[in-house]
Amino acid sequence: MLVKGKITQWDDDKGFGFIQPLLKGERVFVHIKALQNRSRRPVIGEVVTYAIAKDEQGRLQAQQVTFDGEKRKIKAAKSATKWPLWFVLVFAAVLSAAVAMAKLPLYVPLLYVGLSVFTFMAYWLDKRKAQTGRWRTPESTLQFMALLGGWPGALLAQSYLRHKSQKRAFLMVFYFGTLLNLIALVWLHSQHLLPVGIGG
Repeated sequence: MLVKGKITQWDDDKGFGFIQPLLKGERVFVHIKALQNRSRRPVIGEVVTYAIAKDEQGRLQAQQVTFDGEKRKIKAAKSATKWPLWFVLVFAAVLSAAVAMAKLPLYVPLLYVGLSVFTFMAYWLDKRKAQTGRWRTPESTLQFMALLGGWPGALLAQSYLRHKSQKRAFLMVFYFGTLLNLIALVWLHSQHLLPVGIGG
């Protein structure tokens, strides 16, 4: 939904300000990156049209901001990248092959499936909370779930739910945790600490 409002505050040095809706509602944050026309700068009192969204902390912010009289640029929706799905499928195929060759107990892939479903749902719920401004799931909880073995579900959630997929610091910790999980799996298998006789 598009809303019309006026620029009530703008700091050109920092590249952000605030917009007050013309009809009613609370003011929203606007960053220079949200402007569709960045060749000019907002002026206090200027009328703009914008879409309302929420940031990672659930705060209102303006997106796709156009100045009064300008044509809106329609951006094509980004399709989900395919590599997370292929990576998860390859990992699942490797685990299945290991179970079939009696190299890995059945409970290992079952644990990954269970934790992945649980983690995917946690991402989905956290995104819903962000959209409605409710209390969020701590990032440390999401990271811990991925570290335990839910990273395939987290990877798919980041790709298809578009949640936690842009925050570089979060992703760096996530990828490191995923690597640690895979290293731990290989080490446990090499030390024969995953007895095939249990569950497979």
